[in-house]
Parts: sequence; structure tokens; C-alpha cells
Amino acid sequence: MPTYKAHINIMPLEALLDPQGKAVTGSMTNIGLPEIKNVRIGKHITLAVDAADQKTAEGKVNDACKKLLCNEIMEYFSFELEEAK
Repeated sequence: MPTYKAHINIMPLEALLDPQGKAVTGSMTNIGLPEIKNVRIGKHITLAVDAADQKTAEGKVNDACKKLLCNEIMEYFSFELEEAK
């Protein structure tokens, strides 16, 4: 059974305040980078999943995100999947 590697990005919804991102945005001027704006801070997760095929692996990763990794009330997720080497 092949193993797939997932790269998952989880970000706060655009409509919600991101206090950590706002603090980092505010600090950019202090370090001489005033042209950097609207920083959003999220999470990046990698995981391996054993599955019969890529479509099955995508379903498993999607389930993991929806059931455990992402709070869809406040966050959204996207992921890329590749066959592990």
C-alpha cells in the first residue's frame, strides 16, 4: 500500500481578527520593513497516510482536517498531497 505525504495549511478566516498577525504587522515598521502589511499567521502540518490510492488518501486527510486539525468556525484549510519517497 503506498504512503502519501500531505502538506496542510490552516489559516484564520479572513473575516476574523488575527491578533498574532496584527502584532507582527505592527512590528514590521519597527524593523525597517513598512512595506510589509496584512500579515496572517497560521499553521503548517505535514503527515503521512497509507492509502490504496491518491483519492482515498485525499479523503483521509480531508477527514483529519475537518474532525481534528482545523476549527472550521475560525479557520480554513488547504492541502497538497504527494506520494512519499
